[in-house]
Amino acid sequence: MFKSKTNKIYKNIVALLGLAIFFSLTSCEEDLTKADQNKKKNFPSRIIYNANITKRDSGMVKVRFKAPLLEEYEFIDTPYVEVRKGLYLEFYDSKKPKVPGKLWAKYAKIIEKKQFYEAKGNVKVINNEGQTFVMQSIYWDKANRKMYTKDTVFITDKDGSIFVAANGMKAKDDFSEYVFYNNSGDFNVKKMPEVKK
Repeated sequence: MFKSKTNKIYKNIVALLGLAIFFSLTSCEEDLTKADQNKKKNFPSRIIYNANITKRDSGMVKVRFKAPLLEEYEFIDTPYVEVRKGLYLEFYDSKKPKVPGKLWAKYAKIIEKKQFYEAKGNVKVINNEGQTFVMQSIYWDKANRKMYTKDTVFITDKDGSIFVAANGMKAKDDFSEYVFYNNSGDFNVKKMPEVKK
């Protein structure tokens, strides 16, 4: 009788240990599931340090791009490239292939699939005519060849004229034509182009 009681107690202990192990494994599994949900799934597939990229078309240089850090995110629905530590860009126009336009910014995001680009943080653009545009952000719709911002834009002409567009601007992507919103400034009227009829 003593042996059967010991056997019964032993079986109960084994059963309890089995249940304890089962529940501890199940709770660990749930914790792992919760931990996986909190993990960042959007990570760069490629990181390029000190990027120095030249893009050509028909043998002509179209763009020169420099950035200390470039991160590509390819394994998501809408892949993009992020530049978080600043960039310098030269863009060339076929009308003046030897004089590039230039752009500086602290941050940029490139969504090639949508042909959409954005630059933010002390954005400075100098077109190939020598005009300087300063703003906090600018967006480029490559498909429609338009650049735009709703930020205040400060424009300085090469002759020193200063112009302020308080409610942003729209421009062709080579900055050859632009529209300013709510503008004011100190500029030379003689140098303003005639309005075509």
